[in-house]
Amino acid sequence: MTASAYKDHLGRPIVAVTGMGIITSLGQGLQDNWNALSSGTSGIHGITRFPTDGLSTRIAGTVDFIDIPAPNAVERSYAFARETTIEALAQAGLSGDFNGPLFLAAPPIEPEWSARFELADRSPPSDHPADAYERFLAAMRERPDPAFHEAALFGAISERLADRFGTRGLPVTLSTACASGVTAIQLGIEAIRQGRTARALTVATDGSLSAEALIRFSLLSALSTQNDPPTKASKPFSKDRDGFVIAEGAATLVLESLESALARGAKILGIMKGAGDKADSFHRTRSSPDGGPAIATIRAALADAGMAETDIGYINAHGTSTPENDKMEYGSMSAVFGDRLPTIPVSSNKSMIGHTLTAAGAVEAVFSLQTMLTGTLPPTINYNNPDPSIILDVVPNKKREKQVGAILSNSFGFGGQNASLVMALEPA
Repeated sequence: MTASAYKDHLGRPIVAVTGMGIITSLGQGLQDNWNALSSGTSGIHGITRFPTDGLSTRIAGTVDFIDIPAPNAVERSYAFARETTIEALAQAGLSGDFNGPLFLAAPPIEPEWSARFELADRSPPSDHPADAYERFLAAMRERPDPAFHEAALFGAISERLADRFGTRGLPVTLSTACASGVTAIQLGIEAIRQGRTARALTVATDGSLSAEALIRFSLLSALSTQNDPPTKASKPFSKDRDGFVIAEGAATLVLESLESALARGAKILGIMKGAGDKADSFHRTRSSPDGGPAIATIRAALADAGMAETDIGYINAHGTSTPENDKMEYGSMSAVFGDRLPTIPVSSNKSMIGHTLTAAGAVEAVFSLQTMLTGTLPPTINYNNPDPSIILDVVPNKKREKQVGAILSNSFGFGGQNASLVMALEPA
């Protein structure tokens, strides 16, 4: 192949995906997740990790099948990220030190009260509470306890991953709300395009679900209260949707320049064609109702990909199942795709896995790539009461066999953190 075959429309290195790993409430590993998702299986269930008596929401998409010695939010998030990275590197055929940068999307975790008490029990005793903090610092200087920091600081997740997998340089930890997973991928794309690396490890993880998190989102009226049955609660774009279902999960993608990947004989799973992001200063949690920043985000992703609206064959919607967000996303897509929108399949993975928050953008990128690789469009389940103001082909309730060559995946987060990806099977 000529050198130009490895460049995109702007002369930048083409970015390929060579490895993927995933964990959601549907299971561990790409195959189990895809089998469940494509068959319309829900991973939402009643919460057993902590008491929910008196709470208006008692359901979630928790990941309870991985053994974690100290199951606080930091340890859960790290364990999910570790397992998905092991899977992604194995699929990419990479062993030993990764020798590329790490971009991690992780939740900015505040330890829940039970974790704070546990950490307090581990700190040195003091007969004088007033100087307990100074005594603690002195004790830590004398006897450093890395495990203590790892259990308390979400920033330690990336350091542990970097040590485990031999990434290069200072690992980057980021959080842009529900768009975080896409932001991590976008940073990996840019690092390769700018010639700073031949490969990048992009990871997004979220194991922060706790009673406090549930209460905080409930106070924002963001969560579904349709607890019975749990599997029916998440119903994106339906008339009777009442909020999102909080969930956990992680996804890892190995990104490489196409030239480097082909040179080592790697299998190409897909191409990262373009990414776009726009901030929204409308409100601390709400997105702008007119969808202006979301519209600009989609258009920026298409422009970055060098593609037209007519090139998109399927949209993996953000589709949270909240009344306001689904309406805003529909308006945004309508503004970009116009009269063609009702003919484009648009489904929401969150109808089955819930909203994995920080991990969502990367989880849905993995599912988008798998959609193209298999020629199967996953359904939007629980679509039994259509919203007459939202005219979409949501691939209702059952999967559809259809080969598509390019996909748009949206992530529109709290506070207007908007990001979109355009992915394709082939470079051109």
